[in-house]
Amino acid sequence: MKQYGIGIIGTGSIALKHAQAISELKLATLVGLYNPNSKSAESAKNRFEEPVFTDLDEFLKIPGLDVVCICTPSGMHLEPSLAASKAGKHILVEKPIEVNLERTDQLLASCEENQVQLAVIFQNRFSEDYIKLKKAVAQGVFGRLLMGNAYVNWFRDDAYYGTSKWKGTLKGDGGGALINQGIHTIDLLLDLMGDVSAVFGQVQTALYPIEGEDLGTAIVNFKSGALGNITSATSLYPGYPEKIEVFGTEGSAILEAGKLISWNIKGKESNQIITNSGSASGSSDPNAIGHQLHLAQWELFLESIKNRTKPVVDGITARKSVELIRGIYLSSQRNKKIMFPFDDSLF
Repeated sequence: MKQYGIGIIGTGSIALKHAQAISELKLATLVGLYNPNSKSAESAKNRFEEPVFTDLDEFLKIPGLDVVCICTPSGMHLEPSLAASKAGKHILVEKPIEVNLERTDQLLASCEENQVQLAVIFQNRFSEDYIKLKKAVAQGVFGRLLMGNAYVNWFRDDAYYGTSKWKGTLKGDGGGALINQGIHTIDLLLDLMGDVSAVFGQVQTALYPIEGEDLGTAIVNFKSGALGNITSATSLYPGYPEKIEVFGTEGSAILEAGKLISWNIKGKESNQIITNSGSASGSSDPNAIGHQLHLAQWELFLESIKNRTKPVVDGITARKSVELIRGIYLSSQRNKKIMFPFDDSLF
């Protein structure tokens, strides 16, 4: 059975989560990491057993390197991804795929041109209860969907932005609470409710001196005719677990921090599917999440490479959450409803 060699670009906290996940993969091994900053690379050698490179070409020439995991700041996903795809390496990139649609589309085009697999980390899709919820929606258990809501009412302290050179910046983060924190739950909302036809949004920088938003809200029109609400923040003390609500003509369900907390179907016993599963929420601590869901996505991604099948969260799918968030930003900027598709260069 083929063993895949995996390399990580970036050596921060999320890279450590991936390294933990990769260490538990049966069909892969971590062969090296890359960070162009010599001080950061030297520091990383104390946290990782594998070699840490400061030269990208040297990193990409590691013998047996098959897959590259992109763990750089959000607005720095494109350039290393282009280099990796041109080198023939499959790519798993942290969310968001990129910070705007132009850079996203460049990344997609390069992977297609070089015929490499591309997937984007949205690990919350792999929680046990979310899979149950998605299956029920697909089977029509809740009837025709009427409304889907995503709430990410989180809190970050002053140090979160104050100690980072890129978080909350437009170039490095693409914005703030929506594109960094909220995007995970927004991805789930889109996966359940389908494509968007229009959005009206408002964002504010209410608490912290950052370029992006620390408070945002939106009303969504889905192509199915359903409506939706989104809230996302890093300014709402003390921070509450993220939540998805799904309402249909025949019933409803609520998923909170990866756990089903409510399940009601007409004519059936309420909450009959509730379990004790769930995952840690990053509502007040970004390091609270574990690596088990990353592991699940890694396993499926390697299967898609092996079988040459579409990854669960491919680049085109991951583009949709960026498109919706960019639509919210444009709507807030222009104080008007934005119809989809729209011109992302209008900013």
